[in-house]
Amino acid sequence: MANVPEIHTSKTKFSAAGQEVNVFIARPETTEPAPAVIIIHEWWGLNPHIEDITQRYARAGFIAVATDLYHGITTKDAQEAGQLMSALKPEDGLASLRIVLQQLRAMPEVSGVGVTGFCMGGTFALLLACHEKVEASAPFYGDVPVDTTLIGRLGCPLLFIGGEKDQWITLEKMKRLETALKQYNKDGEVRIYKGADHAFFNDTRPEVYSQADAEDAWQTVIEFFNRHLRKGLAASAS
Repeated sequence: MANVPEIHTSKTKFSAAGQEVNVFIARPETTEPAPAVIIIHEWWGLNPHIEDITQRYARAGFIAVATDLYHGITTKDAQEAGQLMSALKPEDGLASLRIVLQQLRAMPEVSGVGVTGFCMGGTFALLLACHEKVEASAPFYGDVPVDTTLIGRLGCPLLFIGGEKDQWITLEKMKRLETALKQYNKDGEVRIYKGADHAFFNDTRPEVYSQADAEDAWQTVIEFFNRHLRKGLAASAS
């Protein structure tokens, strides 16, 4: 069994140009350079489930930063979650993510930056990769823009993970993304899990959680980030 590194967690704020963003950071307890992954929460907010995923990334050797787009608000109520998500303007969410990205780029120990997210967070993981320079993006069942010309601006490899039975991020939407990736000659994969529902990765929701699919998706996304975020480290070590 591989050694699992000790990790350190903290809650802090990143700031720039008079704006602040709450973040939850989990990182391996090492002084060696490491790639970073930005994690973006579902419509529930930055809750313990997202903190758990962030710590899992740290144990896999990443500097993991969960970004709070709701500024401290979390909920377990779907109606309130929907209101919170609707009230969040895309440009405001992107502004918060840019602050986090800027802070990570300024850290000498960060060797590259990837982004992932779930549901609403998956939508922003795709948007960020189309608006800013990141090394890799792995959205989980995020929304796909109707105007797919945005995909033409994608500047990094993309791994999109979805569920066949998702009633929100439908097969039609995922096929639209797949077509756009080919149209614009982008390095991307749309991986659809047969029989899986929306939010199948969320192990706190037994009504939709699919353990086998979630475990496979986790292994796949870790391999994806290792492949695209550790290039510089491999080169410097050789």
